[in-house]
Amino acid sequence: MARLVVDPRRPDPSALDRAAALLRAGQLVAFPTETVYGLGAHALDADAVRRIYDAKGRPPHNPVIVHVADADAARALVTRWPESAARLARAFWPGPLTLVLPKVAAVPDVATAGLPAVGVRVPAHPVALALLRAAGIPVAAPSANRFTELSPTSAAHVERTLGERVPLILDGGPASVGIESTVVDCTGPRPRVLRPGVIGLDELEAVAGPFDVARVSASGQEPRLSPGMIDRHYAPRARVVVAGGDDAAATAATVAAARAAGTVVGIVAMTRAFPLAGDVAVLMPAEPRAYAARLYATLHDLDDEGCSVVIVERPPTTAAWAGVTDRLTRAATP
Repeated sequence: MARLVVDPRRPDPSALDRAAALLRAGQLVAFPTETVYGLGAHALDADAVRRIYDAKGRPPHNPVIVHVADADAARALVTRWPESAARLARAFWPGPLTLVLPKVAAVPDVATAGLPAVGVRVPAHPVALALLRAAGIPVAAPSANRFTELSPTSAAHVERTLGERVPLILDGGPASVGIESTVVDCTGPRPRVLRPGVIGLDELEAVAGPFDVARVSASGQEPRLSPGMIDRHYAPRARVVVAGGDDAAATAATVAAARAAGTVVGIVAMTRAFPLAGDVAVLMPAEPRAYAARLYATLHDLDDEGCSVVIVERPPTTAAWAGVTDRLTRAATP
């Protein structure tokens, strides 16, 4: 495993060429996007995509998102490009938005959990875009971590969780968005949100009209249209408890029990009025995008501090916080 530092302002062509050659040869490369670090493979090479699943321990019913350099490259992977997709792509690409559309036959079933649609995205990170252009191929890239575990927002997180499973990690600095992309299904008569992110429903509807919102969890082994639809996901090693003022007594009891057992308790709060004190406390921003940018890095840090339990102050219930709330809910699922 090699780790190469790449300056996002001036990506090193030799590093990009090395990574691109590995991808074209069917090997894995971890690279930065603005959301989280991705574990990339040649999206049209079924054996290469299977290497992603093997490295992550990812079940076959969970599809991967295909990253491309521009909207034309995305259109080449799908059989239909409705007006809703065109509007959303113009408004939000490059950026943290994935569109699910009917796939062409060249996209292997292993990338889509056997379903006839594929998620496509143009990332906004300059290293990701430069790599896609250098490789000249679509790149399948879920988060570069073990399945259900906390997503990586730095190259160090990737190195620690996947290590020798990845031949090359491109280190382009910390991810700026910090949680995975909003996923929108454009295969039906009206677009619908499959996974919330930092692009909120109000922003989407302002561009493409009325939306549906899918049930965001699925049980069993049936294929999913999108990643992030499994009940437990994005979870640190520590047990996560999401708490608010209405359940302060129960949460205090959880903290007391953890301390009685001699474990380290972490607190993630947005307000100084949050009533609980822990062994390690973090005060988070009260703005949803700034909070999202710090969420995974904070949980990684609390794992590193040896926290066995992390109490997280419940975020607001407004639409702008839907992506953060979704990640916390899944992290807290037993």
